[in-house]
Amino acid sequence: MQAKISDFFQVINHGVSGVLMDETMSVVKEFFNMADERRADVFTDDHTKSCRFRTSSTNYATEETHYWRDFLRHPCHHLEDFIHLWPQHPTTYRDVVGKYSVEVRNLLLRIMELMSEGLGLEPGFFEGELSDDLLILTNHYPPCPDPSLSLGLPKHSDPNLITLLLQEHVYGLQVYKDGQWLGVEPLPNAFVVNIGYQLQVVSNDKFKGAEHQAVTNSREARTSIGAFMGPCNNCIIEPAKALITEDNPPHYKAFNTKSFLKITWQRLLVTQKLHCWLSMF
Repeated sequence: MQAKISDFFQVINHGVSGVLMDETMSVVKEFFNMADERRADVFTDDHTKSCRFRTSSTNYATEETHYWRDFLRHPCHHLEDFIHLWPQHPTTYRDVVGKYSVEVRNLLLRIMELMSEGLGLEPGFFEGELSDDLLILTNHYPPCPDPSLSLGLPKHSDPNLITLLLQEHVYGLQVYKDGQWLGVEPLPNAFVVNIGYQLQVVSNDKFKGAEHQAVTNSREARTSIGAFMGPCNNCIIEPAKALITEDNPPHYKAFNTKSFLKITWQRLLVTQKLHCWLSMF
């Protein structure tokens, strides 16, 4: 596995089959291109539903910037507990995306092990409760008549531990660095890796989550598949004790994952980033 090391990077030679990556992107696109009645079993405005398909924003009438996307999100781990909630169509969706979710979870665990080694933490530090949750979030951005009036996703940082993103060939992902937006060009058979806020806390700011957004275009649709790894709801997130010294005190207080997400959600109720987070959790 090769990667450019930063808080937002791409990995190649990662061991996930290119055929499986293509099949997963294909079946996800097929889902978004189906007639509405074939997707009705997972369409809902209720953000508490485990499996949720939604189109555009829930705040279209009041938001300053319109968000131009459809999304499907559902939990993946433990697979046997959730796969029956996934879309029934396309008929190959559960089989293909199920295999894909297992492979990307294994890859994320390998990446976390390398990060653990880089931080000087004990082997297996991120196994167990810290990485027990995996959510697949697929975003589909149709061609937009006027991209100057819309975004695919607003500027945000991911709240979870770490994210693995499969892009297709269409450009649209941007990362905010040094006061400007930089495009993340899609690479063949590559994954984008994004540090989440919870890893920023555990590393005591040695890693930092990068702000990013998705832009639209008027020419062709764009689809991405994100795998969001994080801790279980009752896990306590805090700076790793092995990193704390007299010269490097903790930068964060310990917090419960479920409480953190609830507080963050409440703070976002008055912002335009709310719909972005609700689609993830």
